[in-house]
Amino acid sequence: MIHIVGLGPGNAEALTLGAWKALHEYPVYLRTKAHPTVARLEEEGLKYVAFDHYYEEKETFEEVYGAMAQEVLLRAQEGDLVYAVPGHPLVAEKSVSLLLEACTERGIPHRIHPAVSFVDTVLEELRLDPIAGVRIVDALDIDNISPDFTQGMIITQVYSAYVAGQVKLALGRYLEDEDEVVFIRAAGTPEASIRTLPLYALDRQKDIDHLTSVYLPPKPQRYDFYRFMGVIRRLRDKDGGCPWDLEQTHETLKRYLIEESYEALEAIDLEDPDKMAEEFGDVLLQVALHSIIGEETGEFDIHEVIRTVTEKMIYRHPHVFQRDKDMTSDEVLVQWEALKKKEKKEESLGDSLKEISKHYPALSRAEKIQKKARKYGFDWDDIEEVFKKITEETEEIREAMISGDARQISGELGDLLFAVVNLARFLDSDPELVLNETSDKFIRRILRMEELLTAKELKFQDLPLEELDKYWETAKKEEKI
Repeated sequence: MIHIVGLGPGNAEALTLGAWKALHEYPVYLRTKAHPTVARLEEEGLKYVAFDHYYEEKETFEEVYGAMAQEVLLRAQEGDLVYAVPGHPLVAEKSVSLLLEACTERGIPHRIHPAVSFVDTVLEELRLDPIAGVRIVDALDIDNISPDFTQGMIITQVYSAYVAGQVKLALGRYLEDEDEVVFIRAAGTPEASIRTLPLYALDRQKDIDHLTSVYLPPKPQRYDFYRFMGVIRRLRDKDGGCPWDLEQTHETLKRYLIEESYEALEAIDLEDPDKMAEEFGDVLLQVALHSIIGEETGEFDIHEVIRTVTEKMIYRHPHVFQRDKDMTSDEVLVQWEALKKKEKKEESLGDSLKEISKHYPALSRAEKIQKKARKYGFDWDDIEEVFKKITEETEEIREAMISGDARQISGELGDLLFAVVNLARFLDSDPELVLNETSDKFIRRILRMEELLTAKELKFQDLPLEELDKYWETAKKEEKI
């Protein structure tokens, strides 16, 4: 029989009678002797074997706790024993989790002797009622924790200044340096120390040790993802929501998704981080609104949106999530396209082209169509063929103009633009961005021309095109200087 005993928070008086009895009846093995209750056991003359050496011998905590569990199993072959751990055996005790799993698989008899956990003592010290909501997380897993500012969070195993620094960095992703946290050491013992301090000072405390935890109080002034979704859901509430938001549908919101996306692109071009944060927020708002509308109609919700895109990313990145081999960026793109074709059941060029949205800007859509066609071998190998095609399409426009057929002229003009997109693709340039840059350049030069004309008290309409061309050339030369 393996007796798994909790040593409590550090005060021997907190031990249960069952734990005390087991400790005196069977050989005792400790996860660590670095615990206040151990001193009391030594006063009682109890002999024990501690597993602290594994912390030095193994490289990862997974290896440390695995080795401890295996040694307990090995020793149990000799007879009944006690495996004692700080606090409660089932609270933040990885070695116990591994031990219980092995006992269940092998049919080894075991018994848990519960104890007061550090969570109980922290709640007592802070006067917290857990029914209000408290998260308990491991400091070693802090990078994987998403914020929830509506409830408090107890962070365990902050056993060194280094770990405290990692906690500070992780919390700093969504808190300010001055935001307050509560430093908790040796809760439940006469040496308990509880103090509130700013986040930036967390790893500067001199008394950090294996009995240290951190409490992050609720932050009602902060907004996490689910609070954000709650705000959007409130806007759509039929009882007191916003009249405008209540009127919106997937169809009416289409234009705003496009507009916000373009404004986000502009923020990127401006290289303005504050503007980017604002505009990406506006794009996220559109996603949230569509998700809430989908939730109301029973079509889909934000969880399905997140699940779908997450599964897609994992499926299309086996080189990351399966780690079967290292790949270059070019190999990743080839794999992406192959997986995408398989996922969407694209068996031909026609299937592939049909997947391209008609709502792309015309130049971008044309470029995507051409790239798809190239993957199936339908493309020129030489850029000179593209130049010939542009010349050919230009002549066909001239011929169409002679005939005076407006529909033919329009068709030939479209052919010319399609050929120019081909040229941009061969030059590895994005036609949408290139044309936008040229439009921006045109506006800059016009503004400079107006400055020059205003200095001479002239206006555009006062001069013939030949004169205006001179001002254009001046603005052009100034821009190149």
